[in-house]
Amino acid sequence: MPRLPQEPEAFAEVVADLVRKLNPRADVELVGPRELIVDGRRMDLENLFRMVSQDPDRGSEIAGHYLEQIFASDAMQIEQMPFDLARDRVMPRIQPESIFEHLNRELVAHVPFVNDTVIVFVTDLPQMTVSITTEQVVRWGLTAEELEPIARRNLERYAPNLHIRFIESKDGGRAAIVSEQDGYDAARLLLRNLFGKLSPSFGGDFFVAAPSRDMFVALSVEPGPFVDRLRNRVDQDFRRLPYPITNDLFYVTRDGVAGTRQAA
Repeated sequence: MPRLPQEPEAFAEVVADLVRKLNPRADVELVGPRELIVDGRRMDLENLFRMVSQDPDRGSEIAGHYLEQIFASDAMQIEQMPFDLARDRVMPRIQPESIFEHLNRELVAHVPFVNDTVIVFVTDLPQMTVSITTEQVVRWGLTAEELEPIARRNLERYAPNLHIRFIESKDGGRAAIVSEQDGYDAARLLLRNLFGKLSPSFGGDFFVAAPSRDMFVALSVEPGPFVDRLRNRVDQDFRRLPYPITNDLFYVTRDGVAGTRQAA
């Protein structure tokens, strides 16, 4: 059985073809190196890519089984899941406003955030995450604004004992890196206790860089040269990594999170 390509975009193209064969009526669009839009819904390929990488000789078999699970009748009923069952699985993610170039804004459950980003919501399942639609939220008798605090509380419980790695620079700057690689690293910016957890290490307010879904770097607001170096690195990561969010920094204070342009 042939191996699947390891280059992200080629991998996504092969998976897109597999989806079309499995579901010929589906509207499939490749929108990122590991991301498809299938019938207007985002399909994250990161988990599948990791599974195939662990056993590349069985790549086609693994991908076929994975996609069959996703499009099986049980999986397609996720949207019908009652809120009592879904409540503890609702998780937040930060996405750039640009996602609405490919998705209908009215169909995606979301709330506005800063730095030209939005908070979207997913149902976190053992083998996949499924985007939550506006229709689903309405069926639950909720609004996106009411869903947000629930998702944030779930995020806090998801991995309560975060491993934070601190780095000191020679010029006095400091950075804190969270890298759980669970799909929610950047979303940790939404933790309600983030300021209380990190501000003692920075002596007060601090910046957070979240150039992509799987990156979270908090950094001190001084000295200037240190911040500039980190900004340049953030810009590079934003351009090269999958699931980009923003190359702007977020400004974290006791009162909440602001966009750096607003803070300036």
